[in-house]
Amino acid sequence: MQQRKSATGSGRPSGTDGSDFSYRMVVDSRYTKVAKGKSHLCRLIAAQGIVQLLGGLSFLISTLKQETADVLVVLSTIIGFLALFVGELGRRSSKVSLLKFYMFASSIAILISIACVIRNNFLVEAIQDSSQLGAHKFELLKIAAVLLGVVVQTLSIRTTVSLVGNMSPPKRAS
Repeated sequence: MQQRKSATGSGRPSGTDGSDFSYRMVVDSRYTKVAKGKSHLCRLIAAQGIVQLLGGLSFLISTLKQETADVLVVLSTIIGFLALFVGELGRRSSKVSLLKFYMFASSIAILISIACVIRNNFLVEAIQDSSQLGAHKFELLKIAAVLLGVVVQTLSIRTTVSLVGNMSPPKRAS
């Protein structure tokens, strides 16, 4: 009885003085890598959302100016937002198939955006006649948003591939 009173008096039950650390279970390192990867992917998805909003805003402004809708820009924006939605679902539920779809769809969206910038031919004209750069600030903003999207997309693919690799069960040695 005396031993019990001293154990509860100190606030720690007997046998938990820290000397049993070698018998405790250790968390596999891939679980901590998954947690860190999911956190990093959350920030990258948010950055991709900002880039998509910039793209949507530039589309809206150009539509108000010219009153013509570019089908590829609309397609890129729709695919981009769909990919972000699926990516967030896959990140939250740890579904590898959704994360793979997210990588594929967001890559397609950024490739379409790159095609729109290349098709625009503004960059070639600006290089040939640099005196027009001040008049075309809006087109430069579009190009900067696409370049930022490429950088964020590259980082998100790297993070997602690492995350999917750590989510998959380890292979058994035969």
